[in-house]
Amino acid sequence: AGRDATRAFATGDFSQAGLVDDVSALSPGEMLTVRSWLSFYGDNYDPVGKLVGRFYDENGAPTEALRQAEAAIEEALKFRAESEQRKQQFPPCNSEWSSAGGSRFWCSRQSGGVDRDWTGVPRKLYRPGSRGSPCVCVRTTGPPWGQPDSTEHSDRGDLDNPHLEEYAGCHPLAEQCVL
Repeated sequence: AGRDATRAFATGDFSQAGLVDDVSALSPGEMLTVRSWLSFYGDNYDPVGKLVGRFYDENGAPTEALRQAEAAIEEALKFRAESEQRKQQFPPCNSEWSSAGGSRFWCSRQSGGVDRDWTGVPRKLYRPGSRGSPCVCVRTTGPPWGQPDSTEHSDRGDLDNPHLEEYAGCHPLAEQCVL
């Protein structure tokens, strides 16, 4: 009581060093965890006051640190929404590995936890600034993503997206790839 340990709710560090109110270095995902805890407490407990410190001044007014934390949460929400939209466009492939058969990537109408009305083909997805290239399922027909009413397209779905690369040794339209 009387101490703000917000950071610990996101990091899980409930040691003396982790029980602090400074959230400025938390990742977007950790800021969403803070938001989740704020919602939980707001929904289940009646407020009894405001703690004077990093987020509220002695008059109970919000501080610049609170505004920055709220802005970071808004950015994290925006990032999550963009990630969900990318996942709809390029759902993750199903995959498995065995010592006998190697790696197998394949697409289905539910791969990556994304239900859809198309199967797609496996491709490597390159994202600027990201490490690695995850396998994603790519639509092979219709207009490119984000252009549903377009009549001027090559009926190749997202196959021409410049951030995609075919798997070597796999047929370009195969729904599965074994490497």
